[in-house]
Amino acid sequence: MTANTYSWSLAIGLIYLAVSLCAQSPRGRLRDFGIEIGVLPPGPLNAITDVDGVQVGHTTLIEGDSIRTGVTAILPHPGNIFQEKVPAAIYVGNGFGKLAGFTQVEELGTIETPIVLTNTLSVPVAVKALIDYTLALPGNESVRSVNAVVGETNDGRLNDIRGQHVQPQHVLQAIVQAKNGPVAEGNVGAGTGTVCFGWKGGIGTASRQLSPALGGYTVGVLVQTNFGGVLQIDGVPIGKALNHYAMREHLKQADGSCMIVVATDAPLDARNLKRLAKRAMMGLARTGGIAANGSGDYVIAFSTAPHLRIPYHSEQPYYTAKILRNDRMSPLFLATIEATEEAILNSLFAAQPMSGYKKRTIEALPIDKVLQLWRSHGR
Repeated sequence: MTANTYSWSLAIGLIYLAVSLCAQSPRGRLRDFGIEIGVLPPGPLNAITDVDGVQVGHTTLIEGDSIRTGVTAILPHPGNIFQEKVPAAIYVGNGFGKLAGFTQVEELGTIETPIVLTNTLSVPVAVKALIDYTLALPGNESVRSVNAVVGETNDGRLNDIRGQHVQPQHVLQAIVQAKNGPVAEGNVGAGTGTVCFGWKGGIGTASRQLSPALGGYTVGVLVQTNFGGVLQIDGVPIGKALNHYAMREHLKQADGSCMIVVATDAPLDARNLKRLAKRAMMGLARTGGIAANGSGDYVIAFSTAPHLRIPYHSEQPYYTAKILRNDRMSPLFLATIEATEEAILNSLFAAQPMSGYKKRTIEALPIDKVLQLWRSHGR
């Protein structure tokens, strides 16, 4: 083959590749395709990091033909969280899961570590890594108890979960790399090997920004989707139309899990944060999720309001701070519902098809077909 012939062959090959790639269904976020969930506007990034101070980091493990897992870390603020705890609450939609740290958050209403998401059998490793991380922080030299908060979903369909491939350094890497700004979605971090509504799931995020008249607060949500049901998008029965839903043929089960993290800068105490967390399950339901018997569906909610941080030590016997009244909560409820719904859908739209453990393959949501159905319903 002459040099010229080789050059032309290479050029034709590249053109063919480009055309082929363009012909494939593009992946992106929900709003990239003109689908806008709800009535409230998103924040600038439409991500949990729109809430001031919140940082997110991922460690993604894709190795060989059977390791498809990872870690996602959410930091309520960039400082020493143990020394400056944040108000928090946890709501259990369905408790078939292993959420470490739940009882102390329930009892005291605070979170004192980064929140880590991973796979089911890696929870103990993540707890140990969070403890080591916290004890090593300057100022924590005398600390003797750490309540590490770690959530999970079971990625054993695509990942060799029994191999327990997540190691402490992977957890620490996710924490150290956590940052503000755009958040990677889909097959990343704790969402690397997850499955949602029978399609490839993953990490998703979204936010809502309230107008000044409604308080001007921001609500951000991040999800790790690994659950089943009958998918709906903006009210359109996608799963039913595509004959791809739980309790039908090969998708007989709806088991799985969904971890939902809700952040807000609204000044809320633990009681109203739990009320906020409950509304996130309404967002899950709006996507068609059913919180099945074997599903671990948990919502962790926290406030980043600086004046509500709780110091580890204080000479003051009383804790006094302005918190939002009950009758100002409804806009935040709506914001949480909408952001949760959109975050779940973003995880599906961003996820790529994946092959993994035992040569199983999970296809991505067929965006072209979804858009056709969505438009056919007058959207």
